[in-house]
Amino acid sequence: EDDFQFILCEGCQQEPPDLKLLTCLHTLCLSCLNINRSIGQCPLCRMAIWQSGGITDIDNLLFTSLQATLKVYKKIVDGVDLVCDNCKKAGEFWCSECKEFLCTKCFEAHQRYLKRESHETKRVTDIRAGSAKDFLESIRKTGNLSCFNPAHESQTVSFYCKKCEKALCCLCMLLDSQHAPFCDIRSETQRRQEELGTMSQELKQKRSGFEATYAALEGEATRLEEAEREMRELIRQHVEQLVRLIRQEEEELLGLVEVQQKQGQQELARELQRVAGVLRRMEASERLVEKMRLYATEREVMDMQPFIKNSLEQLAAVAALAQPGNFAECRARLQAL
Repeated sequence: EDDFQFILCEGCQQEPPDLKLLTCLHTLCLSCLNINRSIGQCPLCRMAIWQSGGITDIDNLLFTSLQATLKVYKKIVDGVDLVCDNCKKAGEFWCSECKEFLCTKCFEAHQRYLKRESHETKRVTDIRAGSAKDFLESIRKTGNLSCFNPAHESQTVSFYCKKCEKALCCLCMLLDSQHAPFCDIRSETQRRQEELGTMSQELKQKRSGFEATYAALEGEATRLEEAEREMRELIRQHVEQLVRLIRQEEEELLGLVEVQQKQGQQELARELQRVAGVLRRMEASERLVEKMRLYATEREVMDMQPFIKNSLEQLAAVAALAQPGNFAECRARLQAL
């Protein structure tokens, strides 16, 4: 089960059916989204999730599909309530295309009437002997796209129209001359997978820079604290040598140091939080692209790729390093005093 913890809500670590993929590529359930509605930020990376206009989230079809499939696999492994979906007898076979359990008799009828179809049916015992990944791979092979034309839902999708950006069956391609140019649907799916992989690889290269930035910010925060302590000590050493008439100047200098220290800490804290959020978004993007490559069906790739691509493009453009303030004003006033 550790291999599939990624399909849980990243907020509550539960397995709700209503998972949403945000533009930061973190996955949250509706409950966690509603909890964070008031602050309008992702609880993991602090990116805004309730923006004015545009798409802020989509259904995470990949994780939802994996949840449903793994529930079937767990049911098979546990051997609980395995009954034929047609006659309610003991289920001995599973059809990944029909998504139904079949008894021996119904299996024979299924094979006879659907022998020309590409329905892959396996024995429950064979599935139980295999791994969850083997079961997911067999389901993935049957996760075909449906034609956008409702009248052709039963037709196998083989082509992709670049003009209208839709999957087409052979009938649509032949009868509708408006759809052009065409390409093979598997080629388009592969191209989208490769495009996501390339973008993810580019983000990996940028990630080392952000990790260095994060480390630099942490070091700067430490140095800022040390500078604050040193400056306080230096101020006290000088002020103690002065007469009572300049005690007021001592308090003003200490107050100024404290204000600058707080401002510097606030600026660094905000920058640390921002960079940490970017790193989490990068981790989420790498993880999601990898899971898309391993488990996504063609339909899931076609539906989710544009959204993920847009999010990766936004993420790739993020870069900044804040420069904290120093105590130059304090030193100048102290020197003058």
